[in-house]
Amino acid sequence: MDKTSPSAAAAVADIGHGASLAVGGFGLCGIPSTLISALHAQGATSLRVVSNNCGTDDHGLGILLDVGRIARVTGSYVGENKEFARQYLTGELEVELVPQGTLAERLRAGGCGIPAFYTPAGVGTPLADGGIPWRHHADGTVATASPAKETRSFDNRDFVLEQAITCDFALVRAARGDRHGNLVFNKSARNFNPLAAMAGRITIAEVEELVEPGTLSPDEIHLPGVFVQRVVALTAQQACDKQIEKRTVQL
Repeated sequence: MDKTSPSAAAAVADIGHGASLAVGGFGLCGIPSTLISALHAQGATSLRVVSNNCGTDDHGLGILLDVGRIARVTGSYVGENKEFARQYLTGELEVELVPQGTLAERLRAGGCGIPAFYTPAGVGTPLADGGIPWRHHADGTVATASPAKETRSFDNRDFVLEQAITCDFALVRAARGDRHGNLVFNKSARNFNPLAAMAGRITIAEVEELVEPGTLSPDEIHLPGVFVQRVVALTAQQACDKQIEKRTVQL
């Protein structure tokens, strides 16, 4: 089955208002920047995003946040995005902060059909007991707080129950991919991309290099095509457009 889409615009055309999105990447590493830009041009609003962070003010998911297209974020890290922090603190954006490993496992569990799991992360903290602000009023007071979660003891150790995450769509970026949707990620750009892809009901992958089926060795495939519904081949210019979140120089 050839899963290639003619363009990024065509691939994201049916993402509607209020859709939930699992988005790969970590900071600006491995983010599906071309698909995000296409979604920005497409105009969908009130998006509910699940991603480790929300890009920066000028790149990645930050461009959607800047124009008010994101209503809710589930993530681990506010990062270098001042607009993200501003919208959260003024009540324009609902934010659920999740420990990074827990977020990764919630996405993986969603992709594997596991509805929930127990983890020791967060036991004895407001993460388990409830009360973390999800949304503020404009004056900074808490409008919506996180609920308490079920805890249970196993072998005399307490664990908190976390629910799996599935989303309407997933947007990811891979170094190589074939027309069947099999994907290979490059080094640290692998980060959240396979997990986000697994959690999407419709997963759209932008690939820096599109190859024919059979080119990729089964041993090198990081994510099998069963998890991917659409593949967008990037141009050479798009594939090379990679931003650095923090430049470090040495004199």
